[in-house]
Amino acid sequence: MFIISLRSSAFKGILAGALFVACAVLGVYAAGHSVATASRSAAAADYRAQNAEQRLAFLSQFGWEVEEDPVEVSEVLIPGKFDKAFEEYNELQKKQGLDLLPYAGRRAKRWTYEVKNYPGYENTGFVQANMFVYEGRVIGGDICSLETDGFLRDFYFPEQEVSTAHEGSTG
Repeated sequence: MFIISLRSSAFKGILAGALFVACAVLGVYAAGHSVATASRSAAAADYRAQNAEQRLAFLSQFGWEVEEDPVEVSEVLIPGKFDKAFEEYNELQKKQGLDLLPYAGRRAKRWTYEVKNYPGYENTGFVQANMFVYEGRVIGGDICSLETDGFLRDFYFPEQEVSTAHEGSTG
């Protein structure tokens, strides 16, 4: 037989610690669950972008086919204070499970790739994928059209969405 004897104060301390751990675990689960729900399957996404293979795989996991060589690679400064336009852009990031606010004032690299399979724009060169990479990890980005009346959207592949704006334009 094994008997443990605890003083009341020690028992209360252990009980309080167990309760704290349980609350912390529940809090982390709830926070992660709400972010994952809000951002579709963002929790399952792989955000590694340390090399070309990982950057291409990042876009591929969302259904995008892109040219292997980037159109542009540049260093960008995430603003220290977001203006209205950047706050709106960050709302797009939050919808896809990302947030640029923790990187305010930091330098990141922007990798831009030509998208080859956007519905209605296949192989036109009018659609690009931008991804912001900080310390080998995607921290933000978008899919956008280069046309005057273009679009800016999240990384998720559009479902049955076809652009009518492009159909009348030429080369």
